[in-house]
Amino acid sequence: MQSPVDLRSLTLDQLERQVEQWGLPRFRARQIFAWVHGRAVSSTEPMTDLSRQLRLSLAAWTDLTPLEVDREIAASDGTRKLSLRLTDGRQVETVLIPDGDKLTQCLSTQVGCGLGCRFCATAAMGLLRNLSPGEIVDQVYRARGEPRQECGPSARGGERVSNLVFMGMGEPLNNLEAVLAAIDILCTDIGSNFSPRRITISTAGVVPGIDRLGRSNRNVGLAVSLNATTDEVRDRLMPVNRRWPLGALFEALRRFPLPRRRRITLEYVLLAGVNDSPQDARRLVRLLDGIRSKVNLIPYNQVGRPEAGGFRRPDAATVEGFAETLRDKDLSTFVRQSRGDDIAAACGQLVGR
Repeated sequence: MQSPVDLRSLTLDQLERQVEQWGLPRFRARQIFAWVHGRAVSSTEPMTDLSRQLRLSLAAWTDLTPLEVDREIAASDGTRKLSLRLTDGRQVETVLIPDGDKLTQCLSTQVGCGLGCRFCATAAMGLLRNLSPGEIVDQVYRARGEPRQECGPSARGGERVSNLVFMGMGEPLNNLEAVLAAIDILCTDIGSNFSPRRITISTAGVVPGIDRLGRSNRNVGLAVSLNATTDEVRDRLMPVNRRWPLGALFEALRRFPLPRRRRITLEYVLLAGVNDSPQDARRLVRLLDGIRSKVNLIPYNQVGRPEAGGFRRPDAATVEGFAETLRDKDLSTFVRQSRGDDIAAACGQLVGR
């Protein structure tokens, strides 16, 4: 007996091929896709433009089990974090971050992470497994409260998710096939209909993945978690640097095909006494020479007990001085305020409990 088809993981092209294998006309794929991804149904029963017999057959052939919202908590700044239970009992977290008229959702791509960055809580889990495309896209559907009757991206309480960032648990470029399939699903017009320009993928610096993403022609944004300006420091903070050091990383960034008016985002977590010196700021300016970029400075978010990682957040004067050094050289620089840190939803704090 064949295993049920994970219906939520299929792109429209894949679903068209699948319905033909079932002996159905090709147009059925668009009908099914619109129900699964436009209205995010969790069973075949609501698919009323299909015959009852076909709905029963699809129920036998496919799996539409959704993620389970295990817990939802809200921060004082309006940020919301959802802990989602997977069908194997493991958990991932996704975060909704309001900012004026924008609402950004931070998506996870793996259960845990295998890169071992020392300042990140997710890294302490190790890598347990990759998420499927369906598990990635279903984070969007569970966060906005499903099922629903109308199409278009929305969130709980009638809010609209405007931006998606693959910056949650895991290294997206180490699960790139599933991530690209999830993007194709989320950007399909009869599904959630997100614009690729509203999607950003973050990496710790997996150089082959950066090249593959560039060749994929998805026109999404690229963000790089940098966090150091010398190989010596980055080797200690981020073991991925031992395989792809700064020279190789910046060569990859220079050849990355940027769409017009798009810039690469450099995420730089500021750690007191580690990477926040004026010399670091000046080195960062030199590293970014000739790259269309912007820099997000992120004062360290505490992970666990202060003594656990040995890291501290720099004082405000140090952060502002670092930022001013970059701005003086005409680098677009932003100091990111921690969002949701009182519920462990800020950068580096996500962990499947």
